[in-house]
Amino acid sequence: MDAYEAIVTKRDTREYEQRPIEPDALRRIVQAARMAGSSKNAQPIRLVLVTDPEIKQRLAGCGDFTQHLPQSPMVAVVVRLGDSRPFDAGRVAQNMMVAARAEGVASCPVGIQHDECARQLLSLPPEAIVAMAITLGYPVPGTAGGRGDQRIQLDQFVYQQTWDGHRGL
Repeated sequence: MDAYEAIVTKRDTREYEQRPIEPDALRRIVQAARMAGSSKNAQPIRLVLVTDPEIKQRLAGCGDFTQHLPQSPMVAVVVRLGDSRPFDAGRVAQNMMVAARAEGVASCPVGIQHDECARQLLSLPPEAIVAMAITLGYPVPGTAGGRGDQRIQLDQFVYQQTWDGHRGL
C-alpha cells in the first residue's frame, strides 16, 4: 500500500484481534514515528509501548474516554519532553498511525486527560507530558473501521486566497 492510500483509507479502530503485532511490522511502525520531524530537530518525543494487561487497564483510568484502551494488544504512549510542542507529538502520532495502516495494523488516538496519573503509572520523569496514547492491533475481520461518517467535500474544506475567496480546487 502506498502512502496516499494508507492516509485516505485509515480509520480509527477500537476493536482488535487479540494477537501481538508482528515484530518486523512493529519495528517499521516505530521507525516511522521516530523519523517524524520536530521543531528545530530537537527530537523531544519518546514512546512507551505497553502490552501488560494490568498497566493498560490502569492507564485507561487516566483518561475520560478510554474504555476501549485495555482491549488493544498494544498501547503506544506518546510522551513530550522538555519544552516540546504539541505539534511535534502530533507528527509522531500521525506517522505511526499511517505506517501502521500500511502494515495492516489498525489504530486509534486516545486522549489521556489526567497527565499526572499516567506519569506516575509509567514512571515518567517530572518534566514529561503525556501527549496521547495510540491503541494498536490487527482489526477484527469484517468490522467496519471508524463510525462510517463521510468526510466533508473539498469545496467545504479548501478556500483559495481568503476565507471569502473561491472554495475548492
